[in-house]
Amino acid sequence: MKTALQEVFSDLEKLHPQLFNVYTTEGKEFINHFHKYLEMEKQQLCYFYIKGAEAEVNNPYVTNIEFYNKTFKNTEQ
Repeated sequence: MKTALQEVFSDLEKLHPQLFNVYTTEGKEFINHFHKYLEMEKQQLCYFYIKGAEAEVNNPYVTNIEFYNKTFKNTEQ
């Protein structure tokens, strides 16, 4: 299973293969600039996995949608 960001990069590579050509300046710059977002996404997924587990222990009746809304949208349903 790919993350949403990995899917975006896969689509971009199909639509704009020149951006992923490591033998060109444009490709190297693109990859170097945007690679950091994959690492950020990885860190966020790990962090929120732990936070989600903690939330479940503290309140086992909170659904994943409620956790998402509270964490990212600042709303409770």
